[in-house]
Amino acid sequence: MKNARQIALDLLIKMDVSGAYSNIILDNVFTAERTNTRDKAFVTALFYGVLERRMTLDYLIRYYSSIEFDKISVSVVQILRMGFYQLLYMDSVPESAAVNESVMLMDYAGAEKAKGFVNAILRSFIRDGKEIDYKDLKDEAKLSIMYSCPKWLIKKWNNELGEERTLALLKSSFGRPPLYARVNSFKYSVDEVIACLAKDKIKAVKNKLIDNCIELSNSRGIESCLAFRKGMFHIQDISSQICCKIIAPVFNETVVDMCSAPGGKTFTCAEIMANRGKIFSYDLYDGKVSVIRNGAARLGLDIIKAAENDASKPNPDIPMADKVICDVPCSGLGVIRRKPEIKYKPMKTLEGLSPIQLEILNNASSYVKVGGTLIYSTCTVSKAENQDVVEAFLQNHPEFVPVVVPVGVKGIEDSYMRTMLPSQTGGDGFFAATLRRIK
Repeated sequence: MKNARQIALDLLIKMDVSGAYSNIILDNVFTAERTNTRDKAFVTALFYGVLERRMTLDYLIRYYSSIEFDKISVSVVQILRMGFYQLLYMDSVPESAAVNESVMLMDYAGAEKAKGFVNAILRSFIRDGKEIDYKDLKDEAKLSIMYSCPKWLIKKWNNELGEERTLALLKSSFGRPPLYARVNSFKYSVDEVIACLAKDKIKAVKNKLIDNCIELSNSRGIESCLAFRKGMFHIQDISSQICCKIIAPVFNETVVDMCSAPGGKTFTCAEIMANRGKIFSYDLYDGKVSVIRNGAARLGLDIIKAAENDASKPNPDIPMADKVICDVPCSGLGVIRRKPEIKYKPMKTLEGLSPIQLEILNNASSYVKVGGTLIYSTCTVSKAENQDVVEAFLQNHPEFVPVVVPVGVKGIEDSYMRTMLPSQTGGDGFFAATLRRIK
C-alpha cells in the first residue's frame, strides 16, 4: 500500500505526462487507492501546493543545483519540488521529515543514485534560513517567481486590470477555494438547509453578499448527505450565482441556456422563477445533458428541458426567449485556484478562443426576442475573451445595445460589462455582459 508522499509523487508525474486536469486525476486516484482521510488531506495539500508554486520551486532547484535543470530526471525534479514545498509552506512537517522522506522517495522512484544530490540541496536551503534570494529580479520577473505565474500573464493583467488588482489576483490564486452552494429557494429556506446539513456534520454559513448562498466546510461526501438527496441545494460558485442576479429571470419568462452543463445557472434561474416559466438548457454532449436532467429532477424543477445542441450552429428547434445565457468555453483564468495548471499553458492557447466565443455569441443572439436580454459570460479574466468579444459583437449587431442590470452586490460595479475577481466575491474570477435586443 502506497504512502501519502508516494501517491502525491505519482500524481505530479502523471500531471506532467498526461496534461490532464488536476481535479480529475486526484479524484481518480482516490477512487483507486485505499487512502484514509488524513492521508487524503495531506496528498491534496501537497499535490495542489506543488502545482500552485511550481515556478517558485523550480527557481529554488535551479539556484541550488549544480546540474542543469533540464538534465535532472522528471522524478527527481518532482521529489525536489515536494521537498522544497514542505520546507517552505507546510508548517506541520518538521524539517527533518521533509528532507528524510524526500530522500526515501528516491528508492520508490528508482533513483537511488541521486539520494545524496537531493539531500544536499534541501539541507543547503535549510542552512540558508529557508529564504528565497530573488537576486536582481524586478517588476514582472520578481512577481513571476514570488507568485509562480508566467511573466506574460502578469504583464497582461497589469495592462488590463492595473497593478493593484493584478496583485490582489495573484495573492488570491493560492489555496483551496471556498465551496459555495445555492439553496433551493423554491422549496426550502436557508435556515432549513443549514440545519439539515448539520445533521450530517457538514457546516454551512450564510453568505453576506447575496441571499440563498451558503459556504460549506467539512463537506467530504456531500453528495450522500440527506440535504443533497432531498434536493435542498446545488453546488454553484458565488460568482456564478451573482451572474444569475445579473440575468434576473422573472417567472413565466422563457430562458435559453446555450452552454449549460453542469447546470448551475439553469437551476438557480428556475428557482428564482419559482419553477414557473420555461427553461431550455443545452450542451454539446449527451453525458452532460444527463447531468442537467438528473440535477433538475433531484431539485424538483420541472420547467427545465435539457437537450443536446452545438451552440455554434443554428438550431430551428430552439425557441425565441426573453433571456438567453451564453456562458462560453474559455481559458479558465478565473478558476486558477481550482486548476493551478491552467496558468502554465502557453500564451498561444488563448489566441484561438475568441473567434469561437464570438461565433457562439452571434448564434445565441438569434434566439433573443425583441426587448429580451442576451447575457455573455465566462470564467476567465482576459480582455481578449471578454470585453473584446462583446465589443466586436456590438459592432456587427446594431439591433443590440448595452443594458445595465443593477445587482446591489457590494463591490460589484453597475456596468453592462462586469469583471468579478476572487478578492471581491471570495469566488472565482468571472465576467458577465448584458445586451438588450431593441429591434
